[in-house]
Amino acid sequence: MYIATVPNRNSPPAILLREGYREKGKVKTRTLANLSSLAPQTIEGLRRLLRGETLVNPTESLTVLRSLPHGHVAAVLGTLRRCGLEKLISTQRSRSRDLVLAMICSRILDGVSKLSTAQGLRSQTAGNSLGEILGLQEAEEDELYQAMDWLLTRQDWIEAGLAKKHLSDGTLVLYDVSSTYMEGRCCPLARWGHNRDGKKDKQQIVFGLLCNAAGCPVSVEVFEGNTADSTTLHSQIQKVRTRFGIKRIVLVGDRGMITEARIREDLRSEADLQWITALRAPAIRQLAETRHLQPELYDEWALVEIHSPQYPGERLIVCKNPQLALDRRRTREELLAVAEKKLHKIREATVREKRPLKGQGRIGMLVGKTMDRCKMKKHFHITINELGLHYSRDTESIEKEAALDGLYVIRTSVEPTHMSAEDVVSAYKGLSVVERAFRSLKTMDLKIRPIFHWSADRVRSHVFLCMLAYYVEWHMREALKPILFDDTQVAQMRAQRITAVAPRKRSPSATQKADTKVTNTGIAVQSFRSLMKDLGTLTMNTMCATGREEKFVLYASPTRVQAEVFKLLGVPIMA
Repeated sequence: MYIATVPNRNSPPAILLREGYREKGKVKTRTLANLSSLAPQTIEGLRRLLRGETLVNPTESLTVLRSLPHGHVAAVLGTLRRCGLEKLISTQRSRSRDLVLAMICSRILDGVSKLSTAQGLRSQTAGNSLGEILGLQEAEEDELYQAMDWLLTRQDWIEAGLAKKHLSDGTLVLYDVSSTYMEGRCCPLARWGHNRDGKKDKQQIVFGLLCNAAGCPVSVEVFEGNTADSTTLHSQIQKVRTRFGIKRIVLVGDRGMITEARIREDLRSEADLQWITALRAPAIRQLAETRHLQPELYDEWALVEIHSPQYPGERLIVCKNPQLALDRRRTREELLAVAEKKLHKIREATVREKRPLKGQGRIGMLVGKTMDRCKMKKHFHITINELGLHYSRDTESIEKEAALDGLYVIRTSVEPTHMSAEDVVSAYKGLSVVERAFRSLKTMDLKIRPIFHWSADRVRSHVFLCMLAYYVEWHMREALKPILFDDTQVAQMRAQRITAVAPRKRSPSATQKADTKVTNTGIAVQSFRSLMKDLGTLTMNTMCATGREEKFVLYASPTRVQAEVFKLLGVPIMA
Protein backbone atom coordinates (compact mmCIF):
# COMPACT_ATOMS: atom_id res chain seq x y z
CA MET A 1 0.00 0.00 0.00
CA TYR A 2 1.08 3.55 -0.61
CA ILE A 3 -0.28 7.12 -0.59
CA ALA A 4 -0.68 8.88 -3.94
CA THR A 5 -1.22 12.58 -4.61
CA VAL A 6 -3.47 13.07 -7.66
CA PRO A 7 -3.73 16.54 -9.29
CA ASN A 8 -7.29 17.89 -9.45
CA ARG A 9 -7.18 20.89 -11.82
CA ASN A 10 -8.62 23.95 -10.05
CA SER A 11 -9.26 22.09 -6.79
CA PRO A 12 -6.76 20.92 -4.19
CA PRO A 13 -5.07 17.61 -5.09
CA ALA A 14 -6.70 14.38 -3.94
CA ILE A 15 -4.78 12.30 -1.39
CA LEU A 16 -5.57 8.61 -2.00
CA LEU A 17 -4.61 5.41 -0.19
CA ARG A 18 -3.85 2.88 -2.93
CA GLU A 19 -2.86 -0.76 -3.19
CA GLY A 20 -0.93 -2.51 -5.96
CA TYR A 21 -1.75 -6.09 -6.95
CA ARG A 22 -1.25 -8.55 -9.81
CA GLU A 23 -4.01 -9.92 -11.97
CA LYS A 24 -3.22 -12.35 -14.79
CA GLY A 25 0.39 -11.33 -14.68
CA LYS A 26 -0.37 -7.60 -14.92
CA VAL A 27 0.27 -5.05 -12.18
CA LYS A 28 -2.86 -3.09 -11.32
CA THR A 29 -3.82 -0.42 -8.79
CA ARG A 30 -6.99 0.12 -6.78
CA THR A 31 -8.00 2.95 -4.43
CA LEU A 32 -8.80 1.92 -0.87
CA ALA A 33 -9.68 5.28 0.70
CA ASN A 34 -9.72 9.01 0.09
CA LEU A 35 -7.54 10.71 2.72
CA SER A 36 -8.02 14.30 1.49
CA SER A 37 -9.98 15.33 4.57
CA LEU A 38 -7.22 14.30 6.99
CA ALA A 39 -4.74 16.77 8.44
CA PRO A 40 -1.39 16.99 6.59
CA GLN A 41 0.44 15.77 9.72
CA THR A 42 -1.75 12.68 9.85
CA ILE A 43 -1.18 11.91 6.17
CA GLU A 44 2.57 12.32 6.54
CA GLY A 45 2.60 10.02 9.57
CA LEU A 46 0.64 7.36 7.69
CA ARG A 47 2.99 7.67 4.69
CA ARG A 48 5.98 7.08 6.95
CA LEU A 49 4.32 4.07 8.54
CA LEU A 50 3.68 2.52 5.12
CA ARG A 51 7.35 3.03 4.29
CA GLY A 52 8.25 1.03 7.38
CA GLU A 53 9.74 3.96 9.28
CA THR A 54 9.62 4.04 13.07
CA LEU A 55 7.84 7.18 14.19
CA VAL A 56 8.72 7.02 17.85
CA ASN A 57 11.06 4.55 19.49
CA PRO A 58 9.53 3.13 22.67
CA THR A 59 12.73 4.01 24.51
CA GLU A 60 12.53 7.65 23.40
CA SER A 61 10.52 10.29 25.28
CA LEU A 62 8.11 12.84 23.80
CA THR A 63 8.39 16.57 24.21
CA VAL A 64 5.43 18.97 24.07
CA LEU A 65 6.66 21.96 22.09
CA ARG A 66 3.41 23.93 22.20
CA SER A 67 -0.05 23.39 23.70
CA LEU A 68 -2.94 25.57 22.47
CA PRO A 69 -6.61 25.68 23.55
CA HIS A 70 -8.45 24.05 20.68
CA GLY A 71 -11.82 22.47 21.48
CA HIS A 72 -13.85 25.69 21.41
CA VAL A 73 -12.12 26.73 18.15
CA ALA A 74 -12.97 23.40 16.50
CA ALA A 75 -16.60 23.66 17.67
CA VAL A 76 -17.13 27.23 16.42
CA LEU A 77 -15.21 26.89 13.14
CA GLY A 78 -16.79 23.50 12.45
CA THR A 79 -20.31 24.90 13.02
CA LEU A 80 -19.52 27.88 10.79
CA ARG A 81 -18.60 25.50 7.99
CA ARG A 82 -21.43 23.05 8.64
CA CYS A 83 -24.11 25.75 8.42
CA GLY A 84 -22.71 26.87 5.05
CA LEU A 85 -21.53 30.33 6.08
CA GLU A 86 -17.97 29.80 4.82
CA LYS A 87 -19.15 29.13 1.24
CA LEU A 88 -21.71 31.92 1.52
CA ILE A 89 -19.01 34.45 2.34
CA SER A 90 -16.99 33.28 -0.68
CA THR A 91 -16.82 30.06 -2.64
CA GLN A 92 -13.11 30.63 -3.31
CA ARG A 93 -10.59 30.41 -0.51
CA SER A 94 -8.56 33.57 -0.06
CA ARG A 95 -6.67 35.29 2.71
CA SER A 96 -9.45 37.85 3.05
CA ARG A 97 -12.02 35.10 3.56
CA ASP A 98 -9.81 33.35 6.13
CA LEU A 99 -9.33 36.61 8.02
CA VAL A 100 -13.09 37.19 8.06
CA LEU A 101 -13.65 33.65 9.36
CA ALA A 102 -11.09 34.32 12.08
CA MET A 103 -12.82 37.53 13.14
CA ILE A 104 -16.25 35.84 13.22
CA CYS A 105 -14.91 32.99 15.36
CA SER A 106 -13.04 35.42 17.62
CA ARG A 107 -16.23 37.34 18.40
CA ILE A 108 -17.74 34.13 19.80
CA LEU A 109 -14.59 32.91 21.53
CA ASP A 110 -13.70 36.25 23.09
CA GLY A 111 -15.16 39.55 21.86
CA VAL A 112 -12.04 41.72 21.82
CA SER A 113 -10.60 44.48 19.64
CA LYS A 114 -9.14 43.88 16.20
CA LEU A 115 -5.64 44.49 17.61
CA SER A 116 -6.16 41.79 20.25
CA THR A 117 -7.64 39.50 17.59
CA ALA A 118 -4.53 39.90 15.43
CA GLN A 119 -2.28 39.23 18.42
CA GLY A 120 -4.28 36.12 19.26
CA LEU A 121 -3.72 34.72 15.77
CA ARG A 122 0.06 35.13 15.70
CA SER A 123 2.20 32.11 16.39
CA GLN A 124 4.27 33.91 19.04
CA THR A 125 1.31 35.22 21.05
CA ALA A 126 -1.47 32.85 19.97
CA GLY A 127 -4.24 32.50 22.52
CA ASN A 128 -5.74 29.44 20.79
CA SER A 129 -5.35 27.25 17.73
CA LEU A 130 -7.42 29.42 15.39
CA GLY A 131 -4.47 31.13 13.69
CA GLU A 132 -2.67 27.84 13.09
CA ILE A 133 -5.74 26.08 11.66
CA LEU A 134 -6.48 28.93 9.23
CA GLY A 135 -2.81 29.61 8.41
CA LEU A 136 -2.92 33.14 9.82
CA GLN A 137 0.02 32.99 12.21
CA GLU A 138 1.50 36.17 10.75
CA ALA A 139 -1.73 38.20 10.53
CA GLU A 140 -1.45 41.94 11.12
CA GLU A 141 -4.07 44.37 12.38
CA ASP A 142 -4.14 46.30 9.08
CA GLU A 143 -4.96 43.07 7.26
CA LEU A 144 -8.03 42.63 9.46
CA TYR A 145 -9.24 46.11 8.59
CA GLN A 146 -8.75 45.40 4.88
CA ALA A 147 -10.69 42.15 5.29
CA MET A 148 -13.51 44.12 6.95
CA ASP A 149 -13.65 46.42 3.92
CA TRP A 150 -13.74 43.36 1.64
CA LEU A 151 -16.56 41.82 3.68
CA LEU A 152 -18.70 44.96 3.47
CA THR A 153 -18.65 44.77 -0.34
CA ARG A 154 -20.17 41.29 -0.06
CA GLN A 155 -22.83 42.08 2.56
CA ASP A 156 -25.71 42.27 0.07
CA TRP A 157 -24.70 38.94 -1.47
CA ILE A 158 -24.35 37.20 1.89
CA GLU A 159 -27.65 38.53 3.25
CA ALA A 160 -29.45 37.48 0.07
CA GLY A 161 -28.05 33.97 0.55
CA LEU A 162 -29.19 33.90 4.18
CA ALA A 163 -32.67 35.10 3.16
CA LYS A 164 -32.91 32.42 0.48
CA LYS A 165 -32.02 29.82 3.09
CA HIS A 166 -34.18 31.00 5.99
CA LEU A 167 -37.06 33.02 4.50
CA SER A 168 -39.76 32.00 2.06
CA ASP A 169 -42.75 33.56 0.35
CA GLY A 170 -45.49 34.32 2.88
CA THR A 171 -43.11 33.93 5.82
CA LEU A 172 -43.07 35.77 9.13
CA VAL A 173 -40.33 38.41 9.35
CA LEU A 174 -39.41 39.76 12.80
CA TYR A 175 -37.85 43.23 12.91
CA ASP A 176 -36.60 45.38 15.76
CA VAL A 177 -33.95 48.03 16.37
CA SER A 178 -31.50 48.80 19.12
CA SER A 179 -28.63 51.20 19.67
CA THR A 180 -25.09 51.01 20.97
CA TYR A 181 -22.74 53.72 22.11
CA MET A 182 -19.61 54.95 20.36
CA GLU A 183 -16.23 56.03 21.66
CA GLY A 184 -15.09 59.32 20.18
CA ARG A 185 -17.02 61.72 17.97
CA CYS A 186 -15.35 61.27 14.60
CA CYS A 187 -17.74 58.76 13.03
CA PRO A 188 -20.36 60.44 10.78
CA LEU A 189 -22.95 57.89 11.94
CA ALA A 190 -22.57 58.82 15.61
CA ARG A 191 -25.38 61.06 16.87
CA TRP A 192 -27.04 62.02 20.12
CA GLY A 193 -30.23 60.04 20.62
CA HIS A 194 -32.26 57.87 22.97
CA ASN A 195 -29.44 55.84 24.49
CA ARG A 196 -30.66 52.37 25.46
CA ASP A 197 -27.30 51.61 27.09
CA GLY A 198 -27.71 54.33 29.70
CA LYS A 199 -24.61 56.17 28.44
CA LYS A 200 -26.03 59.68 28.29
CA ASP A 201 -22.59 61.20 27.73
CA LYS A 202 -21.90 59.04 24.63
CA GLN A 203 -23.04 59.38 21.06
CA GLN A 204 -24.54 56.29 19.48
CA ILE A 205 -25.57 54.44 16.35
CA VAL A 206 -28.86 52.65 15.68
CA PHE A 207 -29.01 49.24 13.99
CA GLY A 208 -31.97 47.17 12.85
CA LEU A 209 -32.04 43.36 12.84
CA LEU A 210 -34.19 41.15 10.62
CA CYS A 211 -34.88 37.59 11.79
CA ASN A 212 -37.07 34.72 10.73
CA ALA A 213 -39.82 33.38 13.01
CA ALA A 214 -37.34 31.15 14.86
CA GLY A 215 -35.02 34.07 15.64
CA CYS A 216 -32.29 33.19 13.13
CA PRO A 217 -30.67 36.49 11.97
CA VAL A 218 -30.86 37.25 8.27
CA SER A 219 -29.90 40.90 7.82
CA VAL A 220 -28.65 43.91 9.75
CA GLU A 221 -28.47 47.58 8.82
CA VAL A 222 -26.82 50.53 10.57
CA PHE A 223 -28.43 53.97 10.85
CA GLU A 224 -27.42 57.30 12.32
CA GLY A 225 -27.78 57.51 16.08
CA ASN A 226 -30.68 59.96 16.06
CA THR A 227 -32.83 57.88 13.68
CA ALA A 228 -36.33 57.13 14.98
CA ASP A 229 -37.21 53.45 15.13
CA SER A 230 -40.24 53.72 12.87
CA THR A 231 -38.40 55.58 10.09
CA THR A 232 -36.14 52.56 9.50
CA LEU A 233 -39.10 50.38 8.52
CA HIS A 234 -39.49 51.45 4.90
CA SER A 235 -35.93 50.50 3.93
CA GLN A 236 -36.37 47.05 5.48
CA ILE A 237 -39.57 46.41 3.54
CA GLN A 238 -37.85 47.34 0.30
CA LYS A 239 -34.87 45.15 1.19
CA VAL A 240 -37.01 42.07 1.79
CA ARG A 241 -39.20 42.56 -1.25
CA THR A 242 -36.66 43.89 -3.75
CA ARG A 243 -33.25 42.54 -2.82
CA PHE A 244 -34.42 39.25 -1.30
CA GLY A 245 -37.19 38.77 -3.87
CA ILE A 246 -39.87 37.85 -1.30
CA LYS A 247 -43.18 39.36 -2.37
CA ARG A 248 -45.59 38.11 0.30
CA ILE A 249 -44.48 38.71 3.88
CA VAL A 250 -46.01 39.14 7.31
CA LEU A 251 -43.98 41.80 9.13
CA VAL A 252 -43.97 41.67 12.94
CA GLY A 253 -42.87 44.76 14.86
CA ASP A 254 -43.55 46.35 18.22
CA ARG A 255 -45.82 49.33 18.83
CA GLY A 256 -42.93 51.77 18.59
CA MET A 257 -41.90 50.37 15.22
CA ILE A 258 -45.14 49.87 13.28
CA THR A 259 -46.84 53.14 14.16
CA GLU A 260 -50.03 54.65 12.79
CA ALA A 261 -47.96 56.87 10.49
CA ARG A 262 -45.98 53.94 9.10
CA ILE A 263 -49.16 51.93 8.51
CA ARG A 264 -50.74 54.83 6.67
CA GLU A 265 -47.72 55.85 4.61
CA ASP A 266 -45.83 52.59 3.98
CA LEU A 267 -47.78 49.45 4.77
CA ARG A 268 -51.27 50.02 3.36
CA SER A 269 -49.88 50.99 -0.03
CA GLU A 270 -47.89 47.74 -0.37
CA ALA A 271 -49.66 44.80 -1.98
CA ASP A 272 -49.20 41.36 -0.40
CA LEU A 273 -47.68 42.97 2.69
CA GLN A 274 -49.36 42.17 6.00
CA TRP A 275 -48.28 43.18 9.46
CA ILE A 276 -48.71 42.47 13.17
CA THR A 277 -48.18 45.05 15.91
CA ALA A 278 -49.83 46.30 19.12
CA LEU A 279 -51.76 49.39 20.15
CA ARG A 280 -50.23 52.03 22.38
CA ALA A 281 -51.78 52.82 25.77
CA PRO A 282 -53.59 56.03 24.60
CA ALA A 283 -55.25 54.09 21.76
CA ILE A 284 -56.38 51.39 24.20
CA ARG A 285 -57.86 54.07 26.50
CA GLN A 286 -59.68 55.57 23.54
CA LEU A 287 -61.19 52.19 22.69
CA ALA A 288 -62.34 51.85 26.30
CA GLU A 289 -63.90 55.32 26.28
CA THR A 290 -65.85 54.54 23.10
CA ARG A 291 -66.95 51.21 24.66
CA HIS A 292 -65.53 49.17 21.79
CA LEU A 293 -63.31 47.71 24.48
CA GLN A 294 -65.03 46.93 27.79
CA PRO A 295 -62.42 45.93 30.40
CA GLU A 296 -65.00 44.67 32.89
CA LEU A 297 -66.00 41.87 30.48
CA TYR A 298 -62.58 40.26 30.45
CA ASP A 299 -61.58 37.96 33.26
CA GLU A 300 -58.47 35.83 33.62
CA TRP A 301 -56.49 34.85 30.50
CA ALA A 302 -58.85 36.41 27.99
CA LEU A 303 -58.21 36.40 24.26
CA VAL A 304 -61.05 37.99 22.30
CA GLU A 305 -61.17 39.39 18.79
CA ILE A 306 -63.06 42.66 18.33
CA HIS A 307 -63.62 45.18 15.55
CA SER A 308 -63.73 48.96 15.65
CA PRO A 309 -64.65 51.54 12.98
CA GLN A 310 -61.47 53.39 14.00
CA TYR A 311 -59.48 50.53 12.41
CA PRO A 312 -61.37 49.54 9.25
CA GLY A 313 -60.32 46.27 7.62
CA GLU A 314 -58.13 45.35 10.59
CA ARG A 315 -58.39 42.82 13.40
CA LEU A 316 -57.99 43.80 17.04
CA ILE A 317 -57.22 40.98 19.47
CA VAL A 318 -57.72 41.88 23.12
CA CYS A 319 -55.48 39.96 25.52
CA LYS A 320 -55.86 39.86 29.32
CA ASN A 321 -52.90 38.68 31.40
CA PRO A 322 -53.59 38.62 35.18
CA GLN A 323 -49.88 38.29 35.99
CA LEU A 324 -49.13 41.39 33.95
CA ALA A 325 -51.98 43.18 35.76
CA LEU A 326 -50.43 42.38 39.15
CA ASP A 327 -47.02 43.59 37.98
CA ARG A 328 -48.40 46.86 36.66
CA ARG A 329 -50.46 47.46 39.81
CA ARG A 330 -47.46 46.82 42.04
CA THR A 331 -45.20 49.04 39.91
CA ARG A 332 -47.74 51.88 39.91
CA GLU A 333 -48.11 51.75 43.69
CA GLU A 334 -44.35 51.81 44.14
CA LEU A 335 -43.95 54.80 41.81
CA LEU A 336 -46.82 56.64 43.49
CA ALA A 337 -45.19 56.07 46.87
CA VAL A 338 -41.83 57.32 45.60
CA ALA A 339 -43.44 60.40 44.04
CA GLU A 340 -45.33 61.19 47.26
CA LYS A 341 -42.15 60.84 49.29
CA LYS A 342 -40.28 63.27 47.06
CA LEU A 343 -43.19 65.72 46.94
CA HIS A 344 -43.38 65.57 50.74
CA LYS A 345 -39.70 66.56 50.98
CA ILE A 346 -40.31 69.51 48.65
CA ARG A 347 -43.32 70.63 50.71
CA GLU A 348 -41.28 70.37 53.92
CA ALA A 349 -38.62 72.54 52.32
CA THR A 350 -41.23 75.25 51.73
CA VAL A 351 -42.25 75.43 55.42
CA ARG A 352 -38.90 75.01 57.20
CA GLU A 353 -37.80 77.82 59.49
CA LYS A 354 -34.36 78.48 58.01
CA ARG A 355 -34.14 79.50 54.37
CA PRO A 356 -37.47 78.04 53.22
CA LEU A 357 -37.92 77.17 49.58
CA LYS A 358 -39.91 79.96 47.91
CA GLY A 359 -40.84 81.03 44.44
CA GLN A 360 -43.29 79.38 42.11
CA GLY A 361 -40.57 78.84 39.50
CA ARG A 362 -38.09 77.16 41.88
CA ILE A 363 -40.74 74.94 43.43
CA GLY A 364 -42.17 74.08 40.03
CA MET A 365 -38.75 73.10 38.69
CA LEU A 366 -38.16 70.62 41.53
CA VAL A 367 -41.66 69.19 41.16
CA GLY A 368 -41.16 68.83 37.40
CA LYS A 369 -37.91 66.87 37.86
CA THR A 370 -39.61 64.55 40.36
CA MET A 371 -42.58 63.91 38.09
CA ASP A 372 -40.33 63.34 35.06
CA ARG A 373 -38.45 60.61 36.91
CA CYS A 374 -41.50 58.84 38.29
CA LYS A 375 -43.83 59.42 35.30
CA MET A 376 -46.73 59.86 37.73
CA LYS A 377 -47.80 63.47 37.11
CA LYS A 378 -51.07 62.30 35.52
CA HIS A 379 -52.09 60.70 38.84
CA PHE A 380 -51.67 63.80 41.06
CA HIS A 381 -53.49 67.08 41.64
CA ILE A 382 -50.66 69.57 42.17
CA THR A 383 -51.01 73.23 43.12
CA ILE A 384 -47.95 75.48 43.27
CA ASN A 385 -47.85 79.10 44.46
CA GLU A 386 -45.15 81.49 45.61
CA LEU A 387 -45.14 80.20 49.19
CA GLY A 388 -45.94 76.53 49.02
CA LEU A 389 -46.97 73.28 47.40
CA HIS A 390 -50.16 71.24 47.74
CA TYR A 391 -50.70 67.83 46.22
CA SER A 392 -53.07 64.86 46.38
CA ARG A 393 -53.65 61.68 44.46
CA ASP A 394 -56.06 61.76 41.52
CA THR A 395 -58.05 58.65 42.44
CA GLU A 396 -60.24 58.86 39.34
CA SER A 397 -57.23 58.81 37.02
CA ILE A 398 -55.67 55.92 38.96
CA GLU A 399 -58.87 53.88 38.82
CA LYS A 400 -59.25 54.43 35.07
CA GLU A 401 -55.71 53.21 34.45
CA ALA A 402 -56.13 50.30 36.86
CA ALA A 403 -59.18 49.12 34.92
CA LEU A 404 -56.89 48.49 31.93
CA ASP A 405 -54.17 46.71 33.90
CA GLY A 406 -53.11 43.49 32.20
CA LEU A 407 -54.85 44.36 28.94
CA TYR A 408 -53.03 44.76 25.66
CA VAL A 409 -54.39 44.80 22.12
CA ILE A 410 -52.72 43.19 19.11
CA ARG A 411 -53.45 44.94 15.82
CA THR A 412 -53.05 43.14 12.51
CA SER A 413 -54.03 43.14 8.85
CA VAL A 414 -53.61 39.36 8.50
CA GLU A 415 -56.78 37.62 7.38
CA PRO A 416 -58.38 35.07 9.78
CA THR A 417 -58.10 32.42 7.07
CA HIS A 418 -54.32 32.85 7.10
CA MET A 419 -53.69 33.12 10.87
CA SER A 420 -55.95 32.52 13.82
CA ALA A 421 -56.08 34.92 16.76
CA GLU A 422 -53.92 32.52 18.78
CA ASP A 423 -51.31 32.40 16.00
CA VAL A 424 -51.27 36.20 15.71
CA VAL A 425 -50.62 36.63 19.44
CA SER A 426 -47.91 33.96 19.37
CA ALA A 427 -46.27 35.69 16.39
CA TYR A 428 -46.18 39.03 18.21
CA LYS A 429 -44.74 37.43 21.34
CA GLY A 430 -42.08 35.92 19.08
CA LEU A 431 -40.36 39.33 19.04
CA SER A 432 -38.72 38.19 22.28
CA VAL A 433 -36.24 36.13 20.22
CA VAL A 434 -35.02 39.35 18.56
CA GLU A 435 -34.58 40.90 22.00
CA ARG A 436 -32.51 37.86 22.99
CA ALA A 437 -30.37 38.43 19.90
CA PHE A 438 -29.74 42.03 20.98
CA ARG A 439 -28.76 40.87 24.47
CA SER A 440 -26.31 38.40 22.99
CA LEU A 441 -24.90 40.94 20.54
CA LYS A 442 -24.47 43.72 23.07
CA THR A 443 -23.67 42.13 26.41
CA MET A 444 -23.35 38.41 27.12
CA ASP A 445 -21.44 36.93 24.21
CA LEU A 446 -20.38 39.03 21.24
CA LYS A 447 -19.81 42.42 22.91
CA ILE A 448 -20.60 44.64 19.95
CA ARG A 449 -20.10 47.67 22.21
CA PRO A 450 -18.34 49.96 22.66
CA ILE A 451 -17.42 50.75 19.06
CA PHE A 452 -14.07 52.44 18.47
CA HIS A 453 -14.13 52.64 14.65
CA TRP A 454 -14.20 56.10 13.10
CA SER A 455 -15.13 55.25 9.50
CA ALA A 456 -18.82 54.73 8.72
CA ASP A 457 -18.03 51.71 6.56
CA ARG A 458 -15.88 50.15 9.28
CA VAL A 459 -18.75 50.57 11.77
CA ARG A 460 -21.15 48.90 9.33
CA SER A 461 -18.68 46.07 8.76
CA HIS A 462 -18.13 45.62 12.51
CA VAL A 463 -21.89 45.33 13.14
CA PHE A 464 -22.25 42.90 10.21
CA LEU A 465 -19.39 40.77 11.59
CA CYS A 466 -21.16 40.58 14.93
CA MET A 467 -24.41 39.56 13.23
CA LEU A 468 -22.62 36.75 11.38
CA ALA A 469 -21.07 35.64 14.67
CA TYR A 470 -24.52 35.52 16.23
CA TYR A 471 -25.72 33.50 13.23
CA VAL A 472 -23.09 30.86 14.05
CA GLU A 473 -23.85 31.03 17.77
CA TRP A 474 -27.59 30.63 17.05
CA HIS A 475 -26.90 27.38 15.19
CA MET A 476 -24.64 26.18 18.00
CA ARG A 477 -27.24 26.92 20.65
CA GLU A 478 -29.94 25.11 18.66
CA ALA A 479 -27.77 22.01 18.34
CA LEU A 480 -26.56 22.07 21.96
CA LYS A 481 -29.96 22.54 23.61
CA PRO A 482 -29.95 19.01 25.11
CA ILE A 483 -26.94 19.85 27.32
CA LEU A 484 -27.76 23.54 27.90
CA PHE A 485 -30.45 24.82 30.24
CA ASP A 486 -32.65 25.51 27.19
CA ASP A 487 -35.99 23.75 26.83
CA THR A 488 -36.01 21.18 24.02
CA GLN A 489 -39.81 20.79 24.08
CA VAL A 490 -40.90 24.35 23.41
CA ALA A 491 -43.42 23.46 20.69
CA GLN A 492 -45.10 20.77 22.82
CA MET A 493 -45.41 23.02 25.87
CA ARG A 494 -46.68 25.91 23.75
CA ALA A 495 -49.46 23.66 22.46
CA GLN A 496 -50.47 22.79 26.03
CA ARG A 497 -51.09 26.39 27.11
CA ILE A 498 -54.66 27.34 27.93
CA THR A 499 -54.24 30.36 25.66
CA ALA A 500 -51.48 32.08 23.71
CA VAL A 501 -51.61 34.93 26.23
CA ALA A 502 -50.49 32.68 29.08
CA PRO A 503 -46.74 32.29 29.59
CA ARG A 504 -45.29 29.04 28.36
CA LYS A 505 -44.33 26.65 31.13
CA ARG A 506 -41.06 24.78 31.12
CA SER A 507 -41.29 21.14 30.18
CA PRO A 508 -40.65 18.44 32.84
CA SER A 509 -37.31 17.61 31.21
CA ALA A 510 -36.19 21.26 31.32
CA THR A 511 -37.30 21.55 34.94
CA GLN A 512 -35.36 18.42 35.79
CA LYS A 513 -32.25 19.81 34.10
CA ALA A 514 -32.57 23.04 36.07
CA ASP A 515 -33.06 21.22 39.38
CA THR A 516 -30.47 18.46 39.07
CA LYS A 517 -27.98 20.24 36.78
CA VAL A 518 -27.55 17.00 34.80
CA THR A 519 -29.27 15.46 31.79
CA ASN A 520 -31.04 12.11 31.70
CA THR A 521 -27.77 10.57 30.49
CA GLY A 522 -25.82 11.97 33.44
CA ILE A 523 -24.00 14.77 31.56
CA ALA A 524 -23.53 18.02 33.47
CA VAL A 525 -25.75 20.84 32.17
CA GLN A 526 -23.98 24.16 31.59
CA SER A 527 -24.58 27.59 30.19
CA PHE A 528 -23.27 28.35 26.70
CA ARG A 529 -20.41 30.48 28.06
CA SER A 530 -19.25 27.90 30.60
CA LEU A 531 -19.48 25.19 27.94
CA MET A 532 -17.18 27.20 25.66
CA LYS A 533 -14.66 27.54 28.50
CA ASP A 534 -14.84 23.80 29.11
CA LEU A 535 -14.16 23.11 25.41
CA GLY A 536 -11.10 25.34 25.60
CA THR A 537 -9.41 22.81 27.87
CA LEU A 538 -9.23 20.34 24.96
CA THR A 539 -5.81 21.21 23.58
CA MET A 540 -3.92 20.83 20.32
CA ASN A 541 -0.35 19.83 21.16
CA THR A 542 2.68 20.16 18.90
CA MET A 543 4.96 17.25 19.77
CA CYS A 544 8.35 15.86 18.83
CA ALA A 545 10.45 12.90 19.90
CA THR A 546 13.63 13.59 21.79
CA GLY A 547 16.54 13.99 19.40
CA ARG A 548 14.32 14.31 16.31
CA GLU A 549 13.39 17.41 14.33
CA GLU A 550 10.12 16.07 12.94
CA LYS A 551 7.00 17.51 14.58
CA PHE A 552 3.51 16.14 14.77
CA VAL A 553 0.21 17.21 16.30
CA LEU A 554 -1.50 15.28 19.06
CA TYR A 555 -4.97 16.24 20.26
CA ALA A 556 -5.99 15.76 23.89
CA SER A 557 -8.61 13.10 24.52
CA PRO A 558 -12.05 14.71 24.94
CA THR A 559 -14.00 14.33 28.15
CA ARG A 560 -17.48 12.87 28.08
CA VAL A 561 -19.05 16.33 27.95
CA GLN A 562 -16.71 17.49 25.18
CA ALA A 563 -17.34 14.35 23.13
CA GLU A 564 -21.11 14.93 23.47
CA VAL A 565 -20.71 18.54 22.27
CA PHE A 566 -18.94 17.49 19.06
CA LYS A 567 -21.50 14.73 18.55
CA LEU A 568 -24.43 17.17 18.84
CA LEU A 569 -22.72 19.74 16.61
CA GLY A 570 -21.81 17.12 14.04
CA VAL A 571 -18.29 18.50 13.56
CA PRO A 572 -14.85 16.84 13.94
CA ILE A 573 -12.43 17.66 16.74
CA MET A 574 -9.61 18.03 14.21
CA ALA A 575 -10.95 21.20 12.56
